[in-house]
Amino acid sequence: MGQQPTGTERPLRADARDNRNRIIAAAAEVFVEQGPGAPLEEISRRAGTGIATLYRRFPDRKALTRAVALDALRRTAAEARRARDEEPTAFAALVRYAHRVLDIRIGAVFPVLLNEIPFDDAEISAVREDGVAVMKGLVATAQEDGDLRPDVTHADIGMLLVRLSRPLPGPMPRRLTEELAHRHLDLLVDGLRASAERTTTLGGPALTFGDLEALGDRPDPDS
Repeated sequence: MGQQPTGTERPLRADARDNRNRIIAAAAEVFVEQGPGAPLEEISRRAGTGIATLYRRFPDRKALTRAVALDALRRTAAEARRARDEEPTAFAALVRYAHRVLDIRIGAVFPVLLNEIPFDDAEISAVREDGVAVMKGLVATAQEDGDLRPDVTHADIGMLLVRLSRPLPGPMPRRLTEELAHRHLDLLVDGLRASAERTTTLGGPALTFGDLEALGDRPDPDS
């Protein structure tokens, strides 16, 4: 699923739209494997297009990186809304959303591109805030329903998905890595559930998304 045209863009022909979507998908895959400086020729090769086609859709690396980030954010926000609207409970919606986020691989893509994404971009900020707002609402409702343990924050779930999304070390096939991520998420879901019998409390800080954003403006005291 690729970026849809905005109101100021001319709709693409079906073949051009398909090429664009394949380039974005290939770029996300290659960036995760090789970093943000990965050769654009490798991206075009995996997309099954020529390098000229890539440059026709994305005039430079910055434009491609922005498109990858925006596509992942749009898909993630859309999945959050669908889960909220279609699942019987907020907790069920959170679980469905988490599994779909693993499929979209935003948790693998964003850490790699973190220093390349223009978060001051108005469109990126708007889509990101939309997805965060839906997720915050799901967490709050699941806690009000008594289904989600009260000491879990929305940022906990986001960071958990980042950890599960990262490729495992060693010569493990990507498909197996992705299947294991879903398995491990299923194991961790029970840790998110509220339980009257729970006797342990969560260690470490209870961070919010605001805390995470502020960390980007501070030097690391441990470095």
